[in-house]
Amino acid sequence: MTPAPTVTPNSWDFLKYPMIAPTGFREYDARWKYPDEINLPGMTALGLGLGTQMRRRGIAPVIAVGNDYRDYSLTIKQALIIGLMQAGIQVKDIGPALSPMAYFAQFHLDVPAVAMVTASHNPNGWTGVKMGFDRPLTHGPDEMAELRDIVLQGQGEAAPGGSYEFVDGVREAYLDDLVGDFRMTRKLKVVCATGNGTAAAFAPELFERLGVEVVPSHTELDYTFPNYNPNPEAMEMLHDMAATVKASGADLALGFDGDGDRCGVVDDEGEEIFADKVGVILARDLSKIHPNATFVADVKSTGLFASDPELRKNGVTADYWKTGHSHMKRRVKEIGALAGFEKSGHYFLADPIGRGYDCGIRVAVEICKLMDRNPDMSMSDLRRALPRTWSTPTMSPYCSDTEKYDVLARLVDKLVAKHDAGEPFAGRAIKEVVTVNGARVILDNGSWGLVRASSNTPNLVVVCESSESEDEMRAIFRDIDVVIRTEPAVGDYDQTI
Repeated sequence: MTPAPTVTPNSWDFLKYPMIAPTGFREYDARWKYPDEINLPGMTALGLGLGTQMRRRGIAPVIAVGNDYRDYSLTIKQALIIGLMQAGIQVKDIGPALSPMAYFAQFHLDVPAVAMVTASHNPNGWTGVKMGFDRPLTHGPDEMAELRDIVLQGQGEAAPGGSYEFVDGVREAYLDDLVGDFRMTRKLKVVCATGNGTAAAFAPELFERLGVEVVPSHTELDYTFPNYNPNPEAMEMLHDMAATVKASGADLALGFDGDGDRCGVVDDEGEEIFADKVGVILARDLSKIHPNATFVADVKSTGLFASDPELRKNGVTADYWKTGHSHMKRRVKEIGALAGFEKSGHYFLADPIGRGYDCGIRVAVEICKLMDRNPDMSMSDLRRALPRTWSTPTMSPYCSDTEKYDVLARLVDKLVAKHDAGEPFAGRAIKEVVTVNGARVILDNGSWGLVRASSNTPNLVVVCESSESEDEMRAIFRDIDVVIRTEPAVGDYDQTI
């Protein structure tokens, strides 16, 4: 069916015809407010379009499908499955899952395609699908644009051969794969924070099997998220993790987002370590085992991947790339990197550590292994061993989905023009403006500020880091914000410094 432009919620047609907001097709997955921006017939049309895309590309017509732990995700998954079956696809339903469990299922069940119904770290009221054909990769901009056109132009084609099978046991196989034969040799007490989300069904059991003492923090499954939205990039969750560490005397806290593909870390002193710094700590450890490794970092991440003396001593090559799980997965695979690190908490651990997809639970295992390999060091010791930098949290001023890319293009032009004109920035010279993903303004001392467009929400994204001082970090933010405020379509920040 072609989406009917007149379909609105709470109408007769809403129960018959697809309603799909075009803005839901994002750079590397699909995400909508439900039922305001997509209805169940719309999700069925998406399934038909995805199945049609598989057939057009010559992908074997078999797909693993899962859903996160939200009260409406099962219903949405079932609507998606109807469309996939209409397109002649054999559906392997793995049940409730984490996104990385769904990616694992592609390997475990030896199927080419995956579709995971999840709103990821977005709050309740959102839904979406993460999908991919070429494991461990997920759809990027080209695949998403192709899928959008198939769906919105009503090009979905029915085909025979569709079937449905519920496949049990994938959760258990996933946990077995994560644990392997590793057991802790040092005592380790870990706060396990899941924000009542899907990871609650996985992480506490995993830690116990590793031989870790678990301090549970909101590990009861509750899709109303009564405490806070599970998002380990948000200060609310990180502050709660820190308080639990201090109250329990734990060695660290590990927190997971709504679909388990991201991991956040708080050390034994209650200090929240931003994920890019955790990435540097991991990279230091892994590069001792795998010298001359290449690591990919997204443009929001610290400059330490390139400048850290320990990484340079171990022969590390740093590659800065576009933010976004699909962009990062593809880059790690393309250049044969050992791992990729994203400031948002996505980590992409490739062979021989992982399979290249982002898995917050796998990262938790590797952090436990890192602690085991460094029995005389605490997580705060490892943090303090890094060169000092001052970083902002990821800040997100509002900008509508229909305007944000045009707004960003003008902001990039304005920042590049400052560089070209030799204008100072935060009292220093601009060394260069990297425009691979938004604008990363790099100063002559290596400090930097970034503005880009969020691919998942109606926001811009702002991050700043100074290698000198907190005052310089704030000055960089002020000068970035002055340029941002030339655009009236940009609203308030969700948080600031």
